[in-house]
Amino acid sequence: MRDRVPFAKALAVWCRVAALSFGGPAGQIAVMQRILVDEKRWISESRFLHALNYCMLLPGPEAQQLATYVGWLLHRTLGGLVAGTLFVLPGFLSILVLSVLYAGFGETVLVAALFYGLKPAVLAVVVEALVRIGRRALGSAARRLVAAGAFVAIFVFGVPFPWIIVVAALFGWLAGRRGLWGGAAAAEESDAHEGAAADAAGRPSLRRSLAVAAVWLAIWWLPVLALGAWTGFGSVFFEEGIFFSKAAVTTFGGAYAVLAYIAQRAVEDFGWLAPGEMLDGLGMAETTPGPLIQVVQFVGFMGAYRNPGGLDPMLAGLLGSVVTTWVTFAPCFLWIFLGAPYIEWLRGRRALADALSAITAAVVGVILNLAVWFALHTLFGRVDRIETAWLDLHVPVWGTLDPGAFLIAAGAFAALFALRWGMLQTLAGGVALGLVWTLLRGGLCG
Repeated sequence: MRDRVPFAKALAVWCRVAALSFGGPAGQIAVMQRILVDEKRWISESRFLHALNYCMLLPGPEAQQLATYVGWLLHRTLGGLVAGTLFVLPGFLSILVLSVLYAGFGETVLVAALFYGLKPAVLAVVVEALVRIGRRALGSAARRLVAAGAFVAIFVFGVPFPWIIVVAALFGWLAGRRGLWGGAAAAEESDAHEGAAADAAGRPSLRRSLAVAAVWLAIWWLPVLALGAWTGFGSVFFEEGIFFSKAAVTTFGGAYAVLAYIAQRAVEDFGWLAPGEMLDGLGMAETTPGPLIQVVQFVGFMGAYRNPGGLDPMLAGLLGSVVTTWVTFAPCFLWIFLGAPYIEWLRGRRALADALSAITAAVVGVILNLAVWFALHTLFGRVDRIETAWLDLHVPVWGTLDPGAFLIAAGAFAALFALRWGMLQTLAGGVALGLVWTLLRGGLCG
């Protein structure tokens, strides 16, 4: 695999992926699937989904970890570092600028107008990717049953993702033993020749694993300890380093699973944010490229800006942004560089093929859940949550349907599915329509 892809060409593509990484994990996975699998053919569908299976099990942003994983497959550690870092960089710079504007001027209306039409267009890209992935990954009735069951379990009943994976793997194993799965092993191994040299170079060993763990634990924690020694272990910077390090290892199930906890602690315990400001930060993260968990950077900026110690408030905010981003994403590289060789090694084990292909089917259902969640929050101004002993369901308030977002989404669907536009054309068209709609409604003047 990596022998076929020059590093310079991969670098250009990772820049493109990073620039288009809007729409939360569903949109970001869709962008990578379209560019890396369908367009460039640098990685097969089964290998892409195999990597995604692993990343969905990890704490932290699965899309950023998936980019790191594929970068590692292509060009080993350097490739993983470049892919994972570039995936974060546009969002980091965007939210840093917006945080400065927010803290200094409290004005983000123009930026919101620029991105108003982007999310509905991304929705069409997500659905197209789901159709593509589903067509290839759900080739039997048993697989479609697993995908449907995973979607219902997580969307209707709020079943934690790890339980869905366990049940899916067990179902796939049992179905394979009874001959109901149909060629899963062959499907999982059809691309076994792909990247054989990379597999050999990355064969897992205890010595390598210990070295990787030592290096990345040092990269993660030494800057935090050095910052504490410089600014004081009671400073806001050290507090943020510790707090967001803890958050980074508990974000199973995606960013939304931990944002409520972060918001509560940031407002009530630390006083970094005023009530309601977390929603402003979430709006920034949702309308800029990069992982949604990047919203923690806004929290880190505001916390340091309001508690600068002896530093200039803006400089303190910048430092808070950096340390928060550092401890959020350093663990992601640890999980990938430590675990990816084992996951690739397991990929060739026929005994696990049925279980892994069932996990792939379940992941399709989970991506569908992300897409539906994204659609609800893009097209409706208000989405209620129904929680009972058994249900955990998001229901739109139909009277809050956003006509502009709906029309832009419809236009994007027509562009992709009927007119066969490219992804970049579709997204650019969405941004243009969003600006026009905002201007017509007086959003920039009123």
